[in-house]
Amino acid sequence: MLIKKAEIKSSEITDKETYLNRRNFMRGAALVATTAATGLLYRGLNSPPPVTREGEKIANIVRPAPDGSGFSTDEAKTPFKSITNYNNFYEFSTDKGGVAGRAQGFVTKPWQVSVEGLVNKPKVYDLDELIKLMPQEERIYRLRCVEGWSMVIPWVGFPLAELLKQVEPTTQARYVAFETLYDPKRMPNQRTGVLDWPYVEGLRLDEAMHPLTILATGLYGEVLPPQDGAPIRLVVPWKYGFKSIKSVVKIKLVTEQPPTTWNIQAPDEYGFYSNVNPNVDHPRWSQADERRIGDLGRRPTLMFNGYAEQVAQLYTGMDLRTNF
Repeated sequence: MLIKKAEIKSSEITDKETYLNRRNFMRGAALVATTAATGLLYRGLNSPPPVTREGEKIANIVRPAPDGSGFSTDEAKTPFKSITNYNNFYEFSTDKGGVAGRAQGFVTKPWQVSVEGLVNKPKVYDLDELIKLMPQEERIYRLRCVEGWSMVIPWVGFPLAELLKQVEPTTQARYVAFETLYDPKRMPNQRTGVLDWPYVEGLRLDEAMHPLTILATGLYGEVLPPQDGAPIRLVVPWKYGFKSIKSVVKIKLVTEQPPTTWNIQAPDEYGFYSNVNPNVDHPRWSQADERRIGDLGRRPTLMFNGYAEQVAQLYTGMDLRTNF
């Protein structure tokens, strides 16, 4: 089968001026200093070659048939090479093309995920135990980045709802908070002030329990590569990609809306809900269209990233311009 080579234009890569403008003014000087230090650290190193082949296979994958649930799509899947070499993962690098090389060697075993907070049965799961407990499924989901590019990715994982049922949320639980590993030795860009570490995210409980919401452990039938959020990450296909927190170590059920990293960094640009909505522009660019990695030209952005039929009812009566 001939796979079309992904071509990533320089226009798709955030330029230095735009990137620096993402940070608020109060932290601008710190960002320049730490980014410069990181640049010195890597300046003398040769970038490793792109990741071009798959890794460890995931056994016993259940492939649900397309049935209108949104679990699959007939759109062309983005090639493995593109998915694993064009990444947003600031813990390793702010350069989308540099993440894969700098994440090589990231150790993901052993790995534990703590599920705690307002639950009747809190537990710290060993990841291997969790994967055996939860049947792995393949879900072919679209992923859209707030910067205007998108991919179609065959994720492997399990519904977050199945894990939450195991710990039995209490009646006081209204939100689910997530936290990424904080370990500057293993994630070198955490030594900088690019973001407030560790990375944190959150969902409403009904969003977390929705059948489309999964915890991914792989893609293309392979164990999840480090640059894509290994060993376990959240995937919420109707929201912008930054909501899909990577390398998760803690899941906590809470009553109040939890803080989220990009909402902390720039609350006027990144709201808590972060649903894909072509009618709400980012303050510095339009969200009306997007570029699918590997395609020429642009395409219209779909409401809820094309998952409106499955999720629009979650937001009935809400002003999606205010709750962006």
